[in-house]
Amino acid sequence: MAQVKFFRLKNEMLFANYIAIFLGATVAVYLTYHSVAPQPTEALRWAARAAWIFEPTGLFLMTLLTVLYEKPIRRCLDLQMRREPISPEIKLKARRKLLNEPFFLIALDLGMWVTAACFYSVVLWVLDAGQSAVYHTFTRSLQTGLITTVAAFFLLRSILQKRLAPRFFPDGGLYMTPKTFRIRLSTRLGALLLGCNLVPFFAIITTLQLTLHSPQDTDLILDQLQSNIMIDSFIFMAAGILLTVMVSHNLKEPFQDIIRVLKGIHGGNFDRKVRVTSNDEIGYTGDVINEMTDGLKERDRMRHLLEVAKEVQQNFLPKSDPRVAGLDIAGKSIYCERTGGDYYDYLDIGGHQQGRIGVVVGDVSGHGIPSALLMTSVRSSLRQRVLLSGTIAQIVSDVNRQLAKDVEESGRFMTMFCSEIDARTRSIRWVRAGHEPAIFYDPTTNTIEELKGPGMALGVEESWQYEENQKAGLTGGQIIVLGTDGIWEAHNARGEMFGKESVFEAIRQNAAKSAKEIVAAIIDSLGRFRQDVIPEDDVTLVVVKVVA
Repeated sequence: MAQVKFFRLKNEMLFANYIAIFLGATVAVYLTYHSVAPQPTEALRWAARAAWIFEPTGLFLMTLLTVLYEKPIRRCLDLQMRREPISPEIKLKARRKLLNEPFFLIALDLGMWVTAACFYSVVLWVLDAGQSAVYHTFTRSLQTGLITTVAAFFLLRSILQKRLAPRFFPDGGLYMTPKTFRIRLSTRLGALLLGCNLVPFFAIITTLQLTLHSPQDTDLILDQLQSNIMIDSFIFMAAGILLTVMVSHNLKEPFQDIIRVLKGIHGGNFDRKVRVTSNDEIGYTGDVINEMTDGLKERDRMRHLLEVAKEVQQNFLPKSDPRVAGLDIAGKSIYCERTGGDYYDYLDIGGHQQGRIGVVVGDVSGHGIPSALLMTSVRSSLRQRVLLSGTIAQIVSDVNRQLAKDVEESGRFMTMFCSEIDARTRSIRWVRAGHEPAIFYDPTTNTIEELKGPGMALGVEESWQYEENQKAGLTGGQIIVLGTDGIWEAHNARGEMFGKESVFEAIRQNAAKSAKEIVAAIIDSLGRFRQDVIPEDDVTLVVVKVVA
């Protein structure tokens, strides 16, 4: 079965061309006998005898030239049948020959029809069949040859697209094959116009001229003219219908396939591909849609991975606010992308039940996946280091040393404000590693103070030793706010910056509320200021309120 299948594939183009030529030759003979001379003459009989020599010779030469042209194609099919490897050079040559074959065959067909027109005209001229018969035979052969060639072209294109192109171009990309002829849609429509309108028009004009100039009786002339026009009309109508159906079929299937794929994409199915079988505009469109589908599929995969990364990173943030005697604590992070570089955490220093807790806020340079990865690395190092003894200055110094080794010359860094609040001793100790100072608000005096201190961003200099700062005498109602610059550096549509003064004002107006309500109030104020402007940076906020 495999040998029969490959035999058909190897000879399908040749057999299709045979069929087109046979039909054209049948029409040409019929028109010659019924238009040139309704009753066979001796000259026509001799022309028919000459055909027994000319036509086999022409078909033999056409077959020989076709087989020689198809040699790389046949070679490639033989290797496929034997399942042997095909070198890129043979494959490229076979593909190029295959795409150009319809053009080669119609050029061969047209050359044969022109030769046939000249041959039979010369035979009739030598046999003194008359100028009218010679001229009529020549024009009829050319007209039939043009229509047959156009029909053969569309038939060959159909076979190429349906049978051979899927085997030689399983992944499409016909348009990228170099040194190939490309037939545009305008050329197809022009060929259809030629076969359905121009050739029939000139054929009828020729019939009128030859019939009206005939020396026969007027009644005979009119009868012959009526017969010729009816025969011509029937033949050309049939040819027009055939060509229209073939062109429609050539265009309909690719467009239907493209529509099916686009509907699938609209429904979220990115696995279906356009079956590209031509190197024209339609084939190029199919290749572009397939590339677009691959891109959408990759984007969908990345979106899914980002959702997973978001879920993982969200799990790294505190799942709930801690309960510490003497303190009311609340925090929140909002990322401008699915993942971000902002970070806040609560560190178990000495046990929450003893009234001591570590509160840390960090901001990795940039945002997105790279920042998220660096943030998780710092979180892991910090949590592991807190389990060991040491001050928060020693803890931050050790984390910086490890981070500097990890980021090396990548240019990435992380700012951090790490604090330890002790409700028993009513004090706060902090280390500022290049981060914005924390905000300290005292409602009794209605004053705002920034908890500053020296310190370089983490990951910049491995040997940097951080200093610890301290503030004692905390009293009930005082508020400590730790945040990232995504809050006060946010802009609205007019380009105005939210600024720290807006944060100070939100703290003053909501000082009597709980820590969670203060966080919500500041974020709501930021949202009203920004309105519809898309945030450009992550927002992280932690509020610690000292309870009396």
